[in-house]
Amino acid sequence: MMKKSRVIGSNFKRFVIFAMVAILSIGIIGCGGNGANQPANVDNNTPATVSKPNDADKVFKIGLTQYAPHPSLDNCREGFILGLKEAGFEEGVNIEFDITNADGKGENANMIAQNYVAKKYDLIAAIATPSSMAAQAAADGKNIPVVFSAVSDPVSAKLVESLETPNRGTTGTSDALPLEKQMQLIREFLPEAKKIGVLYTTNEVNSQTHLKEFQDLAPKYNFEIVAIGVNSPSDIPLAVDSLLPQVDCVNNFTDNNVVNNLGTLIDKANEKKIPVFGSEEEQVKNGCIASESIDYVELGRETGKMAAQILSGQDVNTLAVKVITESKPVANKAAMEMLGIELPAKYKDTVEFLQ
Repeated sequence: MMKKSRVIGSNFKRFVIFAMVAILSIGIIGCGGNGANQPANVDNNTPATVSKPNDADKVFKIGLTQYAPHPSLDNCREGFILGLKEAGFEEGVNIEFDITNADGKGENANMIAQNYVAKKYDLIAAIATPSSMAAQAAADGKNIPVVFSAVSDPVSAKLVESLETPNRGTTGTSDALPLEKQMQLIREFLPEAKKIGVLYTTNEVNSQTHLKEFQDLAPKYNFEIVAIGVNSPSDIPLAVDSLLPQVDCVNNFTDNNVVNNLGTLIDKANEKKIPVFGSEEEQVKNGCIASESIDYVELGRETGKMAAQILSGQDVNTLAVKVITESKPVANKAAMEMLGIELPAKYKDTVEFLQ
C-alpha cells in the first residue's frame, strides 16, 4: 500500500506541476497582446497604439531663432517651415516649433540659443549670421545640430570649415549676394554716378565680406565706394547725415542692423533726391529704387529641406552648404518716378516691378 501511495503521490505532483506550467503559459500568451491572432486591445474603450520603427511616431522639437524682425528674414522663416512640410515634417503632426526673435540684439540671440540647448531640442534653426553664430556656440559639444539660413559667408563666420565639408556641427544655406550684377544695375540706372555710399555694421561678418567684394569690384565699373560703419541702431541717423552729402547713390546690403532701420535711410535720402538701391525684393518694396534680388522664401525652403535630411539621419557635419545664387532684377516704379529716373533699356524685358 505504501508503494502505491508513493506512485499516486508522484503522479499527482507531476499533474499539479504540468497544470501550473500550462496556466502560466496561457497567462504569458494572453499578456503578449502582439501575436498575429491576438486583439490589439482588450478594452474596446481604449484606442489601440501602433509601434512604428525608426522614430516614425516621434515629434521632433525645433528651436527657430531669427535675428531681426525684417521682411527678408521673415521670408526665410516662412520658407523654412514650407521646406520642412514638403519633406514630410509638419507642425502639429511630427514637428513642434519654438520660434523666437532676437529683435536685432546679440545678447538676445545668445540667450535664445542657450535656452534651446538647455531644453535639449532635436535641432536648432538659425536665421542670419549673428543668430547662427550664437546657436553654434551654445550647441558646441552638445550633440544638437544647427541649420542656418541667410548667412552670406559661413566660412569667415567660422560656422563651417568649408562649404563642402562643414564639420563644425552646423550647415545650411548661404545668401551670397550677386554683387557684380548689382553694380552693373547701378551703372545702368545711373550712367554718370561716381560715388556709391554704403552703411554697414562693423560687427556683422556678412557686411564686412560684402563691403570688401564691393570695393574690389568698384574700379571695374568706374565707381568709388564711400563706406561708414555703425555699431548700433542709434548710430544710423548721424551716419546717414554724414554719408549722403558725399555720394551719388547708396547701396544697401543685407546688413541686419541697417535693414531693420531702412526707413531712416530712405526718408533722409529721398529728401536729398539720392537713390537707394537694395539687395533683395523686400527692401525694394519698402522704398529702395531697384535691386538684383535673390528669393529669400526659396532660400528658407532649401534650408528646411536640409533640416529634414538631418532629422532623417543625415550627418550635419557632412551635409554641404548650399549657396543660392540665382537672382532677378526688381524695381520700385513709385520710387523711380519720385526721383525722375527711367528704367534702363537693358531691363525693360526682365525687370519685375514691385510697386
